[in-house]
Amino acid sequence: MTTMSETNNRKIYVCSALRGDMEQNIEKAKCYCRYVVEDFGYIPVAPHIYFTQFLNDCIPEEREFGIRAGLLLLSGCDELWYFGDNITRGMTEEINYALSHGIPVKYIPSQYYDAYLPGKEIIFEQ
Repeated sequence: MTTMSETNNRKIYVCSALRGDMEQNIEKAKCYCRYVVEDFGYIPVAPHIYFTQFLNDCIPEEREFGIRAGLLLLSGCDELWYFGDNITRGMTEEINYALSHGIPVKYIPSQYYDAYLPGKEIIFEQ
């Protein structure tokens, strides 16, 4: 485990579901980002957390803008890590984009980030 003071410049695109229970999925995405920072000291890039603050995912034009803008952010990342048991249409687009642009794609099984999910106790070293 690293500390936040040991930040590495690697940018990891956090790919996870948004649709469905959006509020819960955003909370999960925050936990995935925490895992990327706490366990690796990498910089998480999770546009579905950021863009949902000002775009409405239920409006098709705004959703498409968010997906396109997310892909632009993905193009500047070192890797794409995907989380969760279900791969959505948006996740599929992101994964395919990464693969077609030579960006490594990695699946992260839940046992690695389970402690960061809501309802789990996290003990941070001092």
